[in-house]
Amino acid sequence: MCLLLICYHLRGIFSSPILFQDYAYPADELMPLSCRGRVRGLEPNRGDIDDSLGKFSLTLIDTLDTLVLLNKLDEFEEAVKKTVQDVRFDNDIVVSVFETNIRVLGGLLGAHVMADVLKQRGERMQWYRDELLHMAKELGYRLLPAFNTTSGLPYPRVNLRYGVVSPLSRTGTESDTCTACAGTMILEFAALSRLSGDPIFEEHARKAMDVLWEKRQRGSDLVGTVINIHNGDWVRRDSGVGAGIDSYYEYLMKAYILLGDKVYLDRFNTHYSAIMKYISQPPLLLNVHMHNPTVNVRSWMDSLLAFFPGLQVLRGDLKPAIETHEMLYQVTKQHNFLPEAFTTEFRVHWGQHPLRPEFAESTYFLYKATGDPYYLKVGQSIVEKLNTHARVPCGFAAVQDVRTGTHEDRMDSFFLAEMFKYLYLLFSEKTQLPIDIDDYIFTTEAHLLPVSLSTTQASCHTNNTVREPQAHKDDLFSYSCPSAQTLFPNNPTFAKTIRDSYKYLTGLGRTQHSSPDSQKGVYKLKLVAEVSQTPEHEEVVALIVQLISPPFLGRTALTAGPAKFGKDLTKQEHGVSSIVKSVPYTACGPIENAVELQGHIALALRGDCMFAAKARRLQEAGATGVIFIDHREGSSSAETPLFQMVGDGEPTDDITVPLVFLFSKEGATLTAALQEHHNVDVLLLPKEKQIGKEKPEKLNIKFRLAKEEFAEGEMESTTIHLVLEQSETATEMNTELQPRFPSQNAGLLLPVTDLRSENAGCAMGNVSAKPGLYHLSSSQGDHKPSPG
Repeated sequence: MCLLLICYHLRGIFSSPILFQDYAYPADELMPLSCRGRVRGLEPNRGDIDDSLGKFSLTLIDTLDTLVLLNKLDEFEEAVKKTVQDVRFDNDIVVSVFETNIRVLGGLLGAHVMADVLKQRGERMQWYRDELLHMAKELGYRLLPAFNTTSGLPYPRVNLRYGVVSPLSRTGTESDTCTACAGTMILEFAALSRLSGDPIFEEHARKAMDVLWEKRQRGSDLVGTVINIHNGDWVRRDSGVGAGIDSYYEYLMKAYILLGDKVYLDRFNTHYSAIMKYISQPPLLLNVHMHNPTVNVRSWMDSLLAFFPGLQVLRGDLKPAIETHEMLYQVTKQHNFLPEAFTTEFRVHWGQHPLRPEFAESTYFLYKATGDPYYLKVGQSIVEKLNTHARVPCGFAAVQDVRTGTHEDRMDSFFLAEMFKYLYLLFSEKTQLPIDIDDYIFTTEAHLLPVSLSTTQASCHTNNTVREPQAHKDDLFSYSCPSAQTLFPNNPTFAKTIRDSYKYLTGLGRTQHSSPDSQKGVYKLKLVAEVSQTPEHEEVVALIVQLISPPFLGRTALTAGPAKFGKDLTKQEHGVSSIVKSVPYTACGPIENAVELQGHIALALRGDCMFAAKARRLQEAGATGVIFIDHREGSSSAETPLFQMVGDGEPTDDITVPLVFLFSKEGATLTAALQEHHNVDVLLLPKEKQIGKEKPEKLNIKFRLAKEEFAEGEMESTTIHLVLEQSETATEMNTELQPRFPSQNAGLLLPVTDLRSENAGCAMGNVSAKPGLYHLSSSQGDHKPSPG
């Protein structure tokens, strides 16, 4: 039975006609806040995100095989008929080769397999004559022009009607693609070849995999994130298991499972050894430089790496899978969902959450591998948070920022294709399913392909790839997937033992305990006064764009976010300069108004390429600074927390101009001022240094035992240290500061005298330190006056 009937709840939500017929069909996606379908060209352009939309009823095709798993067989048959009757691929539209392959081609193949199974049972689909397979083959041919490169790596985009090289295609100028984009074709293309009998698809996908393997860094056996499709040179050399690389590793392992070709397994094992040597820093998975893998290239992780514990389960390597999954679970407990990126201290780096399914995927695989009911509870928490924080009247809305809970009018097709599928399977028994799930492999979009393809269908005729001698040492998991009982005999709590080490990783839920060398007794407080403006943890420093020229005269100041590269405005002043719009506005191509930009601050729209790429172009054009403006309509600093812009994985020392980021509402104020007054001078500076506004200094308060040594130079900082010294008697303590502990978690009630430095009054947190009784919370860091 499903836990708390959650699977039936999900099934009822999924089959709701509101999601499909009433609002979305035949559009590509549902807009859950607007309660209408998203049709490309009729809604504001969202940049690369829209490349998955091809006017081919994306969500319908992407969720066909999910309907079968949900036992919605009548609905499945009706949806197949709609697909056959209504969907056409001869569209003059540029789409992502990667997204179209995994979502549409994979969706058609998975649905064809399901339709064939149901037809063979003789109960339904008797009219079916492989129409979905024919559609898949047509789409495959429309994707093939993307592989017309000197290297064999595909272009990232293709025009469904005109291909790549045609003057009418409006694409084909790209020179780069991501590793995952080129390396996530083999399952769908090989399945299409073996089901249709045409080897051309598998040949092209295999060639792309061969190129990526040949281009790996031989010293580390790692690959980079972005590669040139013409000469095979690496464009971005940062290496990890998240965005840009993720499904390349996944498809090496799964290509072996689906196709039975040991070449893929050898390659996966080689890469996996390198990942565990350099990238895995349990429970973290951190990007490194492929040529110098002992160096971490960033201090944050992206949410796409949440698939990796599931892949480790397929390999049988359960311990690191449990460790990383538990870390991810703790992050979701802190933020409700996995932020799109989070730091190694588990703070939000990018706050968006587009309802990604990778964490649910790994939860499903871990439950199937361990049978531990803990993972059912994890799945239950996912369902509850979706219903509490993402469900809206017309569907489920992406979360624009996990810190504020604001929604985005977006529900990607993968939410229904993957998230619902994995959650339903998590809470279902095998006997409740219409198929034997063990007979299938999941694609990266969770479409079902039969593992029997390796034995029942002929392999690629031109498979000349030979196995190479492997440098890595085989281990227990290289060629087998041992059971949990084999790994941890007679120990049903092995998973819990591993998890417990990471239970309080983010600090949530930890019970306050004394330190190992603390002693029972009464302590007196000795006050050691210093003043400090430096917080213990890195924070995003708010900047401003202050309008100086008439008629503003400094009265308009727009809150801005900083960058982790370029001139540091907290240490160097920039000076007054006028602003000029970049042409093109996105600054993702050659700058056409370089003469006009000389000596001025450039305005550039976010999107289409990396911040660092824009900054380099504009700096080379002569701009003295850059103000980036968010392309998401309606975003503002009042509703969305600031973030730090990051580089592109390459060194950014060459970027020396100051860079700031404005949300769209603040950006609209600035561009409106420029349009009205033509010449607008601005200052870029930290918010605390805003002209015409002064702020009091702040200080931190730290507790320490008297016997603890102060680090060298620490007393030179400006922090108030409250030193706890053990008293002889309680009387002595009472004559000191009389601290009281009302409860275990209440903290300390401390009378504070009027402490002031020579130049400024001091403050406790955000509260000025005036005489009175203050409550210092040891867990939250809040400082509030206590009555009396």
